[in-house]
Amino acid sequence: MTSSAPATIAAYGAWPSTISAERVAAGATPMSSLLLGGTDGSDIFWLAGRAAEAGRNTLLRHHGVTTGELTAAPFNVRSRVHEYGGGAYVVDGETVYFTHFKDNVVYSLVPDGAALPITQPGKQRFADFAVDRARNRLIAVRELHSDDKHAQPGNTICAISLGAAGNTAAAGVTTAGSSAAAGPGAEGAETVLVQGADFYSSPRVSPDGRSLAWLSWDHPRMPWQGTTLWLADFNDDGTLSTPQRIAGSEEESICQPEWSPDNLLHFVSDRSGWWNLYRLCRDRQRSEGLCPMEAEFASPHWTFGNSMYGFRSASEIICTYIDKGVSRLARLLPGSGKLEAIANPYEEIRELRVGKGYIAMLAGGPGIPMELARIDFTEEGVEILAQSIEELPDQADLSIPSSISYSSANGRTAHAFYYPPRNKDVQAPEGSKPPVIVIGHGGPTGMTVNTLNLKIQYWTSRGFGVLDVNYGGSTGFGRAYRDLLKGQWGIVDVEDCVAGARALVERGLADGDRLIIRGGSAGGLTTLCALTFHDVFKAGASYYGVSDLKGLDQDSHKFESHYNEYLIAPKAQADAVYAQRSPINHTDKLSRPMIFFQGLDDKVVPPQQSQMMVDALKKRGIPVEYVELEGEGHGFRKAENIIRTLEAELHFYQNIFKLNHA
Repeated sequence: MTSSAPATIAAYGAWPSTISAERVAAGATPMSSLLLGGTDGSDIFWLAGRAAEAGRNTLLRHHGVTTGELTAAPFNVRSRVHEYGGGAYVVDGETVYFTHFKDNVVYSLVPDGAALPITQPGKQRFADFAVDRARNRLIAVRELHSDDKHAQPGNTICAISLGAAGNTAAAGVTTAGSSAAAGPGAEGAETVLVQGADFYSSPRVSPDGRSLAWLSWDHPRMPWQGTTLWLADFNDDGTLSTPQRIAGSEEESICQPEWSPDNLLHFVSDRSGWWNLYRLCRDRQRSEGLCPMEAEFASPHWTFGNSMYGFRSASEIICTYIDKGVSRLARLLPGSGKLEAIANPYEEIRELRVGKGYIAMLAGGPGIPMELARIDFTEEGVEILAQSIEELPDQADLSIPSSISYSSANGRTAHAFYYPPRNKDVQAPEGSKPPVIVIGHGGPTGMTVNTLNLKIQYWTSRGFGVLDVNYGGSTGFGRAYRDLLKGQWGIVDVEDCVAGARALVERGLADGDRLIIRGGSAGGLTTLCALTFHDVFKAGASYYGVSDLKGLDQDSHKFESHYNEYLIAPKAQADAVYAQRSPINHTDKLSRPMIFFQGLDDKVVPPQQSQMMVDALKKRGIPVEYVELEGEGHGFRKAENIIRTLEAELHFYQNIFKLNHA
């Protein structure tokens, strides 16, 4: 007769864990920008982040049964348009065109070949490429910067000539029209096709090469508030005919325009209150909804290249949609509107591409890390081609989240994922309750998901509970929920985090004297406001968080320069509301210990935001720690810094709550 060894008894928050900070950093390989290519369309391309190589993005290709790296160091396949980037490369058969983060140059690359520059270094940045084969050129969003640091860059849609076969002419640059340095057909010559709006995205060439669709929007709106879908035919000289406005308004968000194989333009609109799929009729005079439902077929346009649907044929769409914060995969028949579920193990499908006979997607779920998955239309099951975490922790040590809803302020319902403490080798003293970390996600227009995240498991395996909140204003729950944050940032998000913490205490899942809140960027403001204006939390951590709304408004880059008018108040009322809501102006109300983490190269939330808050807390004698990270921007990419911040945060909580270090 045998029996398992008794579990170690240890206080919540002090459990020994095999999920070390080094493991979190080593295991976190960001995967993004999924595309298909190759001579027959069977090759799968994606970007992988290399934390150990200063966070650079490298391009990988799955070809046949092997995976290889196409861009060795120092290449960093990353766009800087809108600062958040995305859409940094495009594939045309065997050829890849990409932009390099350091010099913003566009390069061409073929397998086993060297990367060759197409454009010259300059102040222009590129993203969201499309291939215009009929005219041997790329079409892209271009962002042109100037020497004046106070001037906003100019955004256009431009064409980049690929020249004649074998053309090695010097590249040229122009701010409008054709390049003066090189002829219009010379390799690298840039020609502006569309201009006049503040922002552009999603240039898409029709399969027959005759038409171009694109999106535009203007200040003060963000793309999830209101965008316009345009369509124009190409003239014989490659310019565009008079654009036709297809859909969109100041209060309607259009996204993800794509062409079907039979040259019908499809797009996603939230005109019904939900991001649903629509199709432009062949007469170009009206559009029709394909499958009206209370679900989201899109996500907010923070980065270029989002893809949540594709075409198996002209009569069949493969799509993913978000239902109450969870992704579903389905087959949509546009003719009938019939939606058929496709079995799969995932609850987050971040990107989806449809190839000849298969689906490729970046997906994850509870206990499942983000992975590149392939589903064959003729076979059952899922083939995993790559995972973001090479060595998974023991499943017995993983906390599996449950989706919970609870009542918040003014009778509204808020949503979150709750992760209980879990460690197969340890149990807490009988009758004790765990400290709980409440997380407010960034954005704030965004959402949290339940894909396996070692940064959360780092805490749960040490005896902390975690509540990951989709507060009012989050995406994935329809436009009305998304608009709850209109004029209410720092209020609704905070109320929902506070209500979530109290709900866990009421349900016996948390120690009310050891409630913690942490967040990054917008979630950092949520953290600071919760600790300043409410008394439920006992400590907190701010990662590059906002403390001074007025300062953020003054220092922010073009893409977000008017975001606060939606989140806080119109400019006419801004000063009074900013002063009232900014934690930096109310440090007399903050008496909880805090730790701050800040990248010194952050252009989104400048370092002085954190520094001012730290200085104010020090003057009042409140326990505070400040960790500055050189070479990091808005989000930490380097492995050594991921390790440093996690360990510092853990030790901070253990010191504050007098826990035994493990």
